[in-house]
Amino acid sequence: MFLEVPELLTPEEVAQLREIAKATPFVSGRISNPHNQTKNNQQIDQTKPGYRDSAEIMMRALGRCEEMRDFVMPNVIPPPMLCRYGPGQSYGRHSDAAYQHVNGRRIRFDISCTIFISEPEACEGGELTIHFGARTLKIKGKAGSAVFYPSVTLHEVAPIKSGERLVAITFIESQVRDPAKRELLYLLNEVHALEGNRMEWENRVLLQHVQASLMRMWAE
Repeated sequence: MFLEVPELLTPEEVAQLREIAKATPFVSGRISNPHNQTKNNQQIDQTKPGYRDSAEIMMRALGRCEEMRDFVMPNVIPPPMLCRYGPGQSYGRHSDAAYQHVNGRRIRFDISCTIFISEPEACEGGELTIHFGARTLKIKGKAGSAVFYPSVTLHEVAPIKSGERLVAITFIESQVRDPAKRELLYLLNEVHALEGNRMEWENRVLLQHVQASLMRMWAE
């Protein structure tokens, strides 16, 4: 299960992030994953102020996004990092790491997030391609949108034929580790949000009881 948020960032925030990307050096993306030979992109230099400034903009956007909170049930969200792809660059099929140390803390990666900064027409190619068994989903979101999907999912970034792809990525630790359990809680929450006011009060109380009980059982 995945979630697309069409307007995570405001147009002003997108413009700010593009200016930061222009003014800040980028380094090889292999720095953060040196063992993956298919990774061929660039990432913002995390030693420069532009990294901190860009991460703060995106963390504020994630913090105000109710759709994301309901779907992800976040425990920890590491600062997003700007990534850039030019002609000939790509990121081959992979699943994301299970754990990494972020700012001295060991974080479990349950849900991966891609935030689109450049417009889809800014490059030819560069689709985020997510593999669900025999099915393949290709996403090339508009600027300011974001997609969230399980980190265990095989995915890749198609080669860039021309132009430039500018995105940001982060990997989120959820309060509920198991994606199937997280999906059930999300669906129950959606039913409550959409139908709760139309339910008989006793039925609504029972639904809330089930929601809270499952969250206590499954949350970490």
